[in-house]
Amino acid sequence: MKPVAEKTVYPILFSLSLSHLLNDTLQSIIPAIYPIVKDNLRLSFTQIGVITLVFQLAASLMQPFVGLYTDKKPQPFSLAIGMACTLLGLVFLAFSASYGILLFSVALVGLGSAVFHPEASRMAHVAAGGRRGLAQSIFQLGGNAGSSFGPLLAALIIAPLGQASILWFAILAVIAIVILRKVGIWYKAYLATAKKANKPIYAAPDNGLPRSKVALSVFILIILIFSKYFYLASMTSYFTFYLIDKFDVSVQNSQIYLFLFLFSVAAGTLVGGPVGDRFGRKYVIWISILGVAPFSMVLPYVNLFWTTALIFPIGFILASAFSAILVYAQELMPGKVGLVAGLFFGLAFGMGGIGSAVLGILADHTSISYVYKVCAYLPLLGILAWFLPNVGSARQRMQ
Repeated sequence: MKPVAEKTVYPILFSLSLSHLLNDTLQSIIPAIYPIVKDNLRLSFTQIGVITLVFQLAASLMQPFVGLYTDKKPQPFSLAIGMACTLLGLVFLAFSASYGILLFSVALVGLGSAVFHPEASRMAHVAAGGRRGLAQSIFQLGGNAGSSFGPLLAALIIAPLGQASILWFAILAVIAIVILRKVGIWYKAYLATAKKANKPIYAAPDNGLPRSKVALSVFILIILIFSKYFYLASMTSYFTFYLIDKFDVSVQNSQIYLFLFLFSVAAGTLVGGPVGDRFGRKYVIWISILGVAPFSMVLPYVNLFWTTALIFPIGFILASAFSAILVYAQELMPGKVGLVAGLFFGLAFGMGGIGSAVLGILADHTSISYVYKVCAYLPLLGILAWFLPNVGSARQRMQ
């Protein structure tokens, strides 16, 4: 059976993308202020890594459970509630005068993320109208664009005005709550229509794969998530420190370079979903991770000009992976949209948090430059994607 919404509902997809942009803009403030709080609170790289770990674990541990619960009992207004939690975390973050309060603040923001991502991804799925890869790419575009704005806003606002200026970003959280309430009203009506028509909320076709093959494929995807997000952790948490240490750039300018990298990530987001819809997601996953290796392996050995030139293809190519991985995993485990979204968003956040903590310890014991020499080889794990089965395809092989 086909889902109730047979056409792509673009107003809802763009609303979800915009709310994802606002959500991830607020989240990206956390790593963007690391140089500021490191000086203010006299923190080590290990303590910086722990901040990311606390945020990412708060975001990741709850997501599979939220997804599993909402697979059974969808919650149309949970997104607005999650954003309210993020709003509270921002208020605490603006006035954090101790390391403990700082950790509590980022945990609140992480909890808001844990509520937001699984259900928002599900809403993108049901609004896709059969174009699931495109829908996830539109949704992810907002998130990656938001992540790129955080460092830029930190450079323009927080760096000159101080940590308390974070409070101004609460306005964005309020705007997101208003948007998400309207999306919740649409989703509530959608669920009522599906129930009245006695049709499934989303299609769940059988892919015909044995459980052993599905399990192996999920294991490979987890390794690829590890590769992608450990490398991203090195960029989002420590790239500013790398530039300051190696090229003696200012804190403000380092934030602008980080923005350029994250903007390249946002620019590449729309590629993976539509290309996966047309040619098959396996090849997008394979190329988008392994294809980064030539650039990442050169990065630690070049000057500032070439560093700036290399971060764009690294971000652009790597960005196309997640939308394809998420939809591919949903096709591996049909009927479990929320659980899969929660699991893989949770893995992404968790791997990023663990990666940041591990790399912070490594930086304290060696050097920040050594971290980038080690991480350069992580994209080579993308070769494992070749062993994934062909699930889904151009114009829906599964239908």
